Amino acid sequence: MPSTKSSFKKIAIEEAFITQEIADELAKIIAAGCPGEPGFKMMGDTILKPGPGTEIIHKRLIDVDQGRIKNMDASGIDMQVISITSPGVQVIEGSLAHELTVHANDQLTAAIKKHPTRFAGLAAVAPQRPELAAIELERAVSTLGLKGALINSHTHGEYLDDKKYWPILEAAEALKVPIYLHPRTPAPSMVTPYLDYGLFFAGWGFAVETSLHSLRLIMGGVFDQFPDLKIILGHMGEGIPFYLQRIDNRYLLQIKIGAVKEMKKLPSEYFKDNFVITTSGVAQQSSLQLSLEELGADRILYAADYPYESVDESVQFLDAALMSDEDKHKIYHGNAERLFSL
Repeated sequence: MPSTKSSFKKIAIEEAFITQEIADELAKIIAAGCPGEPGFKMMGDTILKPGPGTEIIHKRLIDVDQGRIKNMDASGIDMQVISITSPGVQVIEGSLAHELTVHANDQLTAAIKKHPTRFAGLAAVAPQRPELAAIELERAVSTLGLKGALINSHTHGEYLDDKKYWPILEAAEALKVPIYLHPRTPAPSMVTPYLDYGLFFAGWGFAVETSLHSLRLIMGGVFDQFPDLKIILGHMGEGIPFYLQRIDNRYLLQIKIGAVKEMKKLPSEYFKDNFVITTSGVAQQSSLQLSLEELGADRILYAADYPYESVDESVQFLDAALMSDEDKHKIYHGNAERLFSL
């Protein structure tokens, strides 16, 4: 039956930050024309130009103290699970990128220790250096107390199904923490048609990029190798829940014609076993309803996507959504508490 309540504990789990050191390096890359990163160059040319809007966003990204808490209080957010903003360090040279993640994780941990009831965090890692990234993830979780990692999809056009990145996945599974697979602009090999009409950005290109990455993980055998690995997808699953039947249907056809190898399970089964999704940036009842029907309330978590989306709109949408109070408690906070051991 529909909920009659309007007040729930709220844990938002896709909430971005950046350090000034990382921001400075990204600015240098933009100034140099973003070699090898046409999608990021387009963002630099159009979305990230200096101005009042970007200054406000930057101020909010940098702030992991009272200003952020004030904004949380205004929207009724009890806790943020904070993570590095896209593209993170994944466009930066590998050794420097790794150093920047170490400093970023230390800074985030200091903020969490200062506000332990309001903040938790996901580690930044540099996939360019897989072995170092795995070591840093272990340090971030076991020593710093962070709750997992966030990776901004492709790294120089490469995806985590490539076995050279598997030390990161192995570490996450061993530590029993999830990886948030967050969007960025499509990889250089596919971005060109997206550069027109703003399609490279969050309205379409982000979802295409991240859903492709997710399906590469499934079809590449990642979850046969790491059956307990958990991946988080934002934006109501980047469209995948709406396509599960067809993905399975075409996969079975491809097996018959010898186009793909048969896996232990259907693609939809891997998705339902190894992925959870968040509500970030989607305030549409029909999308939520389908996700509930396909995945169940236990596999959906609330996210506001601060500071890029309207937190108020996300709260108003979920408060008014046609679902039970029990399911709202799961989505707003219960599932996050379980997944992150909060």
